[in-house]
Amino acid sequence: MTRLAEGFDPSWGVVAYGEPLALALGKKIPGLRMFPAMASGAGTIPSNQHALWIFLRGASRGEIFDLSQKVAALIGESFELADAIDTFTYAGGRDLTGYEDGTENPGPDKRTGVAIAAADSPTPFSSFVAVQRWAHDLARFNAHSQDHRDNVIGRRLKDNAELPDAPASSHVKRTAQESFDPEAFMWRRSQPWASNEGQGLEFIAYGASLDPFERMMERMAGLEDGIADALFTFSRPVNGGYYCCPPLKGGRLDLSLLGL
Repeated sequence: MTRLAEGFDPSWGVVAYGEPLALALGKKIPGLRMFPAMASGAGTIPSNQHALWIFLRGASRGEIFDLSQKVAALIGESFELADAIDTFTYAGGRDLTGYEDGTENPGPDKRTGVAIAAADSPTPFSSFVAVQRWAHDLARFNAHSQDHRDNVIGRRLKDNAELPDAPASSHVKRTAQESFDPEAFMWRRSQPWASNEGQGLEFIAYGASLDPFERMMERMAGLEDGIADALFTFSRPVNGGYYCCPPLKGGRLDLSLLGL
């Protein structure tokens, strides 16, 4: 990890560590925990918690390949690759369903407070991230009428306007961040994915705490009031993990919370 901290350029993307890595180093990071598996009438929500999560960004797959080689050289044999997926931006920031993603993200003036822990917190200037892969059945979704699809999401596809009379099961109603107590705001940076194995959304949400995501996931699953999110009628989560993004110090990853 020391080599990664010293050699990783923050412009390459994001590095975050999971609780297994912290525990292996004899550290307990306040607020960091294992991703919780859940089960409900809507289906199962699996956990496949890993020790390290790295998100690389670039203008082309060639650039991503070069960055991945640099990261692999920094990591060496300290870690074993358990999962990797190529993601991309679709239709100017839409999910593969065609609907805009992250409409309710906090604006620039609130983003820092939502996504980054305060200076006086036990994890100053760190950011927690929830990562969850969803696999869509687009054929099933697109077989429905436009009105039905709008009601599943809770917005009109043509103008992204929220439906005032959307069903309680609509995704918008299930995840209205201001409807939680306390409010469950996160900064979403999700990315679509598509491969021979299927297609869907790599859900990525940053927060000063993991609590907002967890409470939202419980409501989506119907554990709060018995009403499951309509997303489960055509999509399912296939994995999930919680991680902590360290702050930067001198332009490099600050791993002092890990004792490094």
